[in-house]
Amino acid sequence: TVFVNFGFQIFLLGIILLPIRALLVALILLLAWPFAAISTACCPEKLTHPIAGWRRKVTQPALKFLGRALFFSMGFIVTVKGKIASPLEAPIFVAAPHSTFFDGIACVIAGLPSMVSRNENAQVPVIGRLLRAVQPVLVSRVDPDSRKTTINEIIKRATSGGEWPQILVFPEGTCTNRSCLITFKPGAFIPGVPVQPVLLRYPNKLDTVTWTWQGYTFFQLCMLTFCQPFTKVEVEFLPVQVPNDEEKSDPVLFANKVRNIMADALEIPVTDHTYEDCRLMISAGQLTLPMEAGLVEFTKISRKLKLDWDGIRKHLDEYASIARSSKGGRIGIEEFAEYLKLPVSDVLRQLFALFDRNHDGSIDFREYVIGLAVLCNPANTEEIIQVAFKLFDVDEDGYITEEEFSTILQASLGVPDLDVSGLFKEIAQGDSISYEEFKSFALKHPEYAKIFTTYLDLQTCHVFSLPEVRATPSVTSNKVSPENHEESTSDKKDD
Repeated sequence: TVFVNFGFQIFLLGIILLPIRALLVALILLLAWPFAAISTACCPEKLTHPIAGWRRKVTQPALKFLGRALFFSMGFIVTVKGKIASPLEAPIFVAAPHSTFFDGIACVIAGLPSMVSRNENAQVPVIGRLLRAVQPVLVSRVDPDSRKTTINEIIKRATSGGEWPQILVFPEGTCTNRSCLITFKPGAFIPGVPVQPVLLRYPNKLDTVTWTWQGYTFFQLCMLTFCQPFTKVEVEFLPVQVPNDEEKSDPVLFANKVRNIMADALEIPVTDHTYEDCRLMISAGQLTLPMEAGLVEFTKISRKLKLDWDGIRKHLDEYASIARSSKGGRIGIEEFAEYLKLPVSDVLRQLFALFDRNHDGSIDFREYVIGLAVLCNPANTEEIIQVAFKLFDVDEDGYITEEEFSTILQASLGVPDLDVSGLFKEIAQGDSISYEEFKSFALKHPEYAKIFTTYLDLQTCHVFSLPEVRATPSVTSNKVSPENHEESTSDKKDD
């Protein structure tokens, strides 16, 4: 019933409100442009000094008034709570949750503080000139030193003693659906100055403003919002948060404290997911995986495992090639075995169990990334690859034949009738495998490294279990046959 009424409302009010509001928005933007042009005339795109004097005194009140008129013309009814801090009390505002482009209303209510924005936005006709009038901190995507430059600019302005305008930052770095607060980026907290949290709420029965990675487009949201009789928004200014000495030296700690305070006031939870998780989520959808497959708490695991964005994105491609055919986008033991071109065996089950951290019988993308980083990549060293190659090269002629390859894998996996021709052809470019081919394959598929080391452990246990034999854990001979497997597995170590 709600959606039927909403459809009727869009049809009825769209005929009346939509064109009127569209015209008013266009008119206000055109009225604001001359003031923005006067304010930024003869100023470089990236400001080295704040806009001051008569230009600021004349243009800022006009732009503030027109900004409020702009949102009023779009049907927004704004409720303001709390006291807005002065530049000396809090040089930086941090606003959350960030869920829509309409959140720019916080900038208008706060008195047009500077904002952190992409350099490309300053090039957009009319809008770009208005953006430059609030003296933004512009970020360039093509500049490799952009992050460092941005941080330095924020520090310079935040510690200017009120010479520069206050800075408004959306520390989540991306739009969410307001159901929780994701990890705050530390940029606003690095200067170690007091910040004022700003809460944004949209207490409407029908949500026409949320702009996330899935859902309505920019123009669709504008149309839906313009067709509403009115849209409520609450902007609440919380007490200023002053960092202690420990938080000044640790911006992540300061960011987490402020986020928890804001979450408590909003009565919503926090999560360790970040903007990079959203990027991975979109990539997962493009790879025909469920979009939630990309939600791996990127920042947390990248810090612990020392992985970068490109590395995890590459792992997502590998994961998709395994999980694409499975239901729910998760890897089961069958998909795992098919990817490795090996049968389901005890050794493979043990390897699978090491990946399956929550023991639910399947591997998700997070478990896959952790498994590669913790289990496989450390085992995939030059030394292990050399030892494994020598192990397969039974006749020690520098090449591995299909017969040698089959013999060792049969012994390793305990499958006497194992057919490895498919796997052999994937590694070999001819009738045999050279060391370079073996190494290249091992580096691209670190999962096999764990199988190799598991087999080496089996052989070590077998050598130690023999009577009257003195040996070291290193493999001293590669003359191995499948017949020894049953005896060696009885003394198998748990990895």
